[in-house]
Amino acid sequence: MKSARALTRLPRPAASLALLLPTTCLGLLMSAGVPARADWPQWRGPERTGAFKGPTWPADFSKLEPAWEVPLSASYSGPIISEKLVFTTESVDKRLERVHAIDRATGKTAWTAEWEGYQGVPFFAARNGDWMRSTPAWDGKDLFVAGMRDVLVSLNGSTGKENWRLDFVSEFKKAPPGFGFVCSPLLDGKYLYVQAGGAFCKLEKATGKVVWRTLEEKGGAMDSAFSSPILTKVNGEPQLLVQTRENLCGVDPSTGKVLWSQAIKAFRGMNIQTPVIQGTRLFTSAYQGSSQAWDLSGSAGNPGVTMAWEEKAEGYMSTPVVLGGKVFMHLRNKKFTCLDLASGKQDWVTDRKFGEYWSLITQGSRLLALDEKGILYLIQADPAEFKLLAEKKISDSETWAHLAMDGDLIVIRSLNKLQAFHWK
Repeated sequence: MKSARALTRLPRPAASLALLLPTTCLGLLMSAGVPARADWPQWRGPERTGAFKGPTWPADFSKLEPAWEVPLSASYSGPIISEKLVFTTESVDKRLERVHAIDRATGKTAWTAEWEGYQGVPFFAARNGDWMRSTPAWDGKDLFVAGMRDVLVSLNGSTGKENWRLDFVSEFKKAPPGFGFVCSPLLDGKYLYVQAGGAFCKLEKATGKVVWRTLEEKGGAMDSAFSSPILTKVNGEPQLLVQTRENLCGVDPSTGKVLWSQAIKAFRGMNIQTPVIQGTRLFTSAYQGSSQAWDLSGSAGNPGVTMAWEEKAEGYMSTPVVLGGKVFMHLRNKKFTCLDLASGKQDWVTDRKFGEYWSLITQGSRLLALDEKGILYLIQADPAEFKLLAEKKISDSETWAHLAMDGDLIVIRSLNKLQAFHWK
């Protein structure tokens, strides 16, 4: 692959006893008061919708140029991007969990933090690995990282110094989650929300203190939450939408009160998708279940949910995106489909099968999809037919982590490296 900018292969970030301090240059930038901008600060982007609002994408991948890459051990965590840094995680030697802050311009390591935190997974999930899964969250100052063994760690974004940590297993005397800490933290002002410790929790962002716990389960393998929460407004009131292993729920962010709960059929509780919403219409799809749309209804004092429609299309691990009133979703059968959010009508489904997983980003009338086979797809979001504009193999290693993008920078986390590209 040729480009105007040379590809730099950088060495693996060195291990540290606890922390590698940032470069002098980075420290000066931070201390000089340069404002940090949360460009791709969390799971599925700024608004947690997969929507990208930067420069218009080119019509193909002819100007997709490699910038740098860093070899790493395995992780499923999606990378996140700030104004100066890219943050990523890795699990090392079935013993350590590491967080790396990488200079987004050069690919050089600014700092590394680590702790002991290995957590295995059940035998039937072993082929999918036992490394970190949760995507960190960044608020412009601090980074919030979930370790596999139900531990949440707050790190200073400038230095990597630990602010606090909360060990949910020790704090709440719950069994470790069988699949590890999967939920990606949701930031909201002074607070953050996670599904951990066999419950859905609200924490003070500055201290890690638990404000409330709700939707409490026993903990352990069958209570490991796969989905991540989102925040919306219904009748002008904020409401958290939470998908547990068995139920889709609405929660009052102030009190933790469960406003409504709706059972979602799924094989062995495989409710994996993060719910998606447009207006007051909520969409989800489950493994060996179905695709369902629900209307958030009722008055401000009597919230609830009613089914709008159900369709047999079966989602799985890939969270869909909503664009122009259409749901674009990668299916369990490895095909790709377009559903009408208003009616549930399946506008089309591909004959072609792809990989097992896609991460999706939208812009305008286009979709960018990353297959776990290391293939990037550019798709026209046309409800009349599937229109593949371009595809490009960009990684020789599996790419299960959600892709991240800011400006013309695309960051890909494969199982053995972090790659950056410029899409001119």
